[in-house]
Amino acid sequence: MSESQGSEGTTQRLPVMEKATGPDTLDQSASAADYEPPPAADGEGGKDGRFWSARRIPAAIMALLLFLVAGFFLYDIASVRADRPAMHWRRELADQLAERPLDDIWVLVGAGVAAVLGLWLLVLATTPGLRSVLPMRRTHPDVRAGLHRDLAALVLRDRAMEVSGVQSVRVRMRRSRADVRAVSHFRELDDVRADLDATLADAIRGLGLSRPPALSVRVRRLGRKG
Repeated sequence: MSESQGSEGTTQRLPVMEKATGPDTLDQSASAADYEPPPAADGEGGKDGRFWSARRIPAAIMALLLFLVAGFFLYDIASVRADRPAMHWRRELADQLAERPLDDIWVLVGAGVAAVLGLWLLVLATTPGLRSVLPMRRTHPDVRAGLHRDLAALVLRDRAMEVSGVQSVRVRMRRSRADVRAVSHFRELDDVRADLDATLADAIRGLGLSRPPALSVRVRRLGRKG
């Protein structure tokens, strides 16, 4: 469609508006996107590893078990030294170990339990733990700081609620990714998601984390009742 413009006979094409077709375009209910971690600001370099756990609960359990086992053996040894018969359980255990073959089911079960327990202890000794604490960038060589994942998720949720059109937000913070699920009650979903992308990327940079998580944003609209 065109319209004459002036005496020179030039024409200018008027904009043509077309109605898109297809169920995804006509009835859009969700908008989602995944992004890599936002780039750090200038001068914010260096990465710190995770915090190491003190492993107090496993250490306390193992110490208690070893204390009880050592106490039983010491008591039995002292009883034998005092010309008293050894405890029945120790005599029975010695007889069973002497009589049972190595391929006996109970011997294999006991060996398997001991192997699993030893492997568990090795894993506890060689892994840092404290998965719920996200390390922050070190601004002073003698000071380390960490941010709990629940608190980081709360900060992102509060920032997301400031975006126009957002009705509710659910944030799940992981070590390497932040999953954001928002519900919008007005505005176009793509526009709301774009604003959430910018707002949350800025919020993640503001957290000061050593390893900023990637961002996964999904915006949907609640279905109509009735």
